[in-house]
Amino acid sequence: MRDLNITSVIPPFQERGRLRPWQKNPKKTSDMAEMEVGPLIQVKVLFFARARELTGLTDISLLMPPRSTARDCMSKLLNKFPKLEEIYNSMVVALNEEYAPESTVLRNSDELAIIPPISGG
Repeated sequence: MRDLNITSVIPPFQERGRLRPWQKNPKKTSDMAEMEVGPLIQVKVLFFARARELTGLTDISLLMPPRSTARDCMSKLLNKFPKLEEIYNSMVVALNEEYAPESTVLRNSDELAIIPPISGG
């Protein structure tokens, strides 16, 4: 019977800088998320009229994964400010001072405005 050398059967993970499946990764989760999708982008969100009343803020900066859409940003805002649900179906968004659909992909330093319905006479 032939002797098998265990190192020829099991690849040397440590030598290639990878961990074996049962070893824990020493990096933080946030570091791993950044490694997988790239650095986060920063988006400035402006609140107007009723949106400002519901959030109590004029603006907020959000960190989002690259390739996030305005809809992704809105989901994050709805989690943070559940009262925005009141106007969600009737509001529009503007990206960098132009109306935009929620499917628009955001880029670093974009400015997203939340514009609720405005009535007046």
